[in-house]
Amino acid sequence: MDSETPQGTIVRHEEITPFARGDGVETRLMVGRETDPAAPFTTGTTTFPAGCAAPLHTHNCAEQVTILAGQAEAMVGGEVMQLGPMDTSFVPADVPHYFRNTGDGPLTILWIYGAREVTRTFVETGETVAHMSPRDQV
Repeated sequence: MDSETPQGTIVRHEEITPFARGDGVETRLMVGRETDPAAPFTTGTTTFPAGCAAPLHTHNCAEQVTILAGQAEAMVGGEVMQLGPMDTSFVPADVPHYFRNTGDGPLTILWIYGAREVTRTFVETGETVAHMSPRDQV
């Protein structure tokens, strides 16, 4: 195979440098344009300390979120629900949503965006920022 042929990527979670989102929230990019030039999506994990949440927001693309550990309150498109480990949500593009840690320990989510270029729009302010940019805070 020539050097132009995609070969795939293996990512070790413990080797990823965390992106600090504020209030102790940390995000780790697993696969995306920065880790594999052929990846057609963006995925990673975010860990929220007890009581922390992502503010109500939308994305420019669809998102799947799976709870890996902890307990969460999720709001997707106006519906609020309680979620636990391995519960999964699908959020279409432009649908307001949030995830809040309602447990005593950390909440860790796995997220998958259906795009390489991801933006977040904060519902409260209307500000749109690039995913994992300095303004992409909780």
